[in-house]
Amino acid sequence: MTLLGWATATSLWSDVLGEFLAALRESLPRLFSGLLFVSLAWVVIKSILGVLRRVLDRAYPAEQDMIVDLAIVIIGGLLWFGVLLVLLKILGMGEVAASLGTATGFIALGVAFALKEMIADTVAGVYLLRDPDFNVGDAVETASITGTIVRVDLRKTRIRAASGDLVVVANRDVEKRWTQQADQP
Repeated sequence: MTLLGWATATSLWSDVLGEFLAALRESLPRLFSGLLFVSLAWVVIKSILGVLRRVLDRAYPAEQDMIVDLAIVIIGGLLWFGVLLVLLKILGMGEVAASLGTATGFIALGVAFALKEMIADTVAGVYLLRDPDFNVGDAVETASITGTIVRVDLRKTRIRAASGDLVVVANRDVEKRWTQQADQP
């Protein structure tokens, strides 16, 4: 390599390094702000989820912890997604945040449509678990089966038919139409 070539390469590296350091100095306030925001968001989200868990634990009996856990996961995920969008805005990537929010909305619509029956089962399960007239051991008649409730989960209800068979029914089908049978002597 000639002396002129060496000087050009050194100058090029010096220019690149100088531009990099200048960009880094310019970005440091945003990075610091982003780090501070995420730290504060972590404290706030942990506090919100802690309070929410205590409130829901009081509202739901211990055997319905899955409802509390489901609510905490959903709300926590939404809060952290919001933090991500705001962080992108703080770091100067507002267009990326807007695109990500829009794309996530479309994906959520598609997932909700694909999982509409599972979502309907889960919502009906919450209603059935909260219904004081629908309990394990009760004799019920649904659209498809008559028997005794053995177990109620978020998505399915298990009913022991008079024949002794254990029938698993989707909660959306049970919640649509069920009748509590009178106690038989």
